[in-house]
Amino acid sequence: MSAVLSRATATQGDTYEIVVVDGLTRTQIVQYAGASGDFNPLHTDEAYATSVAGYDLPVAHGMLTMGLTSRAVTEWVGDGCLTSFGVRFMAPVFPGDTLTTRMVIDAVEQQADDTVAVKLSVETKNATGIVVVRGHASATLAD
Repeated sequence: MSAVLSRATATQGDTYEIVVVDGLTRTQIVQYAGASGDFNPLHTDEAYATSVAGYDLPVAHGMLTMGLTSRAVTEWVGDGCLTSFGVRFMAPVFPGDTLTTRMVIDAVEQQADDTVAVKLSVETKNATGIVVVRGHASATLAD
């Protein structure tokens, strides 16, 4: 992992890419169901996911994918620096998927209080290059 962004080094166009999960497991999906309380059978029951929803496998929770993506963002901008984050779910995520998040600094703005505000584009893709999450984030860098 590269160093956390700093106000001194943040530059428009900088990018950072990280694998957020390497081979998502069914266990991780079920654990997320338990943590979130979302036991929709689409996420945990293969027979339901295939016969009712028409997928080949159960589908990971969208919020699990968002959480994995947000972890990558906060690791890059630093703990406590994120000021906004939003995504759109573009495609389903399945057990076995490896997901990579890529962030790009779209804007860097010096603030009056000697902090730097950055705006990021965020995209998470599976191993075949399909975008599963697309979004944006903002952060204030103090150090």
